Amino acid sequence: MQSTTEHASSSTIPPTSTAISPALPAPRWENRLRAIVIVIARLALAYLFFTQLWWKLPPRFGCPADFVLKQEDGKGGYNKSSGLCTYLGYEVIFADKGPRKFLVAEPKYLAGSPIQEISVDLTWLTRLNGQIVQNFIGPNVRWFGYVIWFSEFAVFVLLFLGLFTRIGGLIALGISLQLTIGLAGTPLPGDYEWEWAYNQMVVLSLLMIGLTPGRIFGLDALIRKRAAPAAQRGNLFAKLIMLAS
Repeated sequence: MQSTTEHASSSTIPPTSTAISPALPAPRWENRLRAIVIVIARLALAYLFFTQLWWKLPPRFGCPADFVLKQEDGKGGYNKSSGLCTYLGYEVIFADKGPRKFLVAEPKYLAGSPIQEISVDLTWLTRLNGQIVQNFIGPNVRWFGYVIWFSEFAVFVLLFLGLFTRIGGLIALGISLQLTIGLAGTPLPGDYEWEWAYNQMVVLSLLMIGLTPGRIFGLDALIRKRAAPAAQRGNLFAKLIMLAS
């Protein structure tokens, strides 16, 4: 009798739930704000590449008639060059100008700090980049300039339209990484190439790959609607479209 009573009383006690309550949905204004910020980032990176198309237009890419790269003249100055050839030349010149450090922070300005500098030394990579520019890109700039220009043009078009934004982000990432390695932190004549100007391009490119902002106010949203049924049926081409957008 006692066991029956205990069983009855215990059955009336609701079991302790260990389930986690589902998170509340984000407010509508927050979702809209997130979408607006993502689209702004996409258009900003697209416009950045758009602004860089004009000073190196084909077929000369702003270079002199002989397509000579910027070089040191042995007198503390430089030879006459222009356009794309100038900046390619600087990548070669500064590849061997002492150690090239990235992600530099300087706790030395804090009194009594035992750490003077935090950085990543990538001198070996900048020298490798300099060798590639000097021995391959530079001698072939007459046609390789088209590769550079149309790559940047493709980034602008893809990101501006929100079309295959993941591909646009990948191209932008490749360009941004190369520019970072070649020019970031270099003391160009009359100027200084602030490292984080290039680092921010890398970060924005990564966001384009991860966030695929063309799905918001972009053509990717329309493409995915058409490709999704075929992708679910196992169509390889449709799956690639879904991946790229």
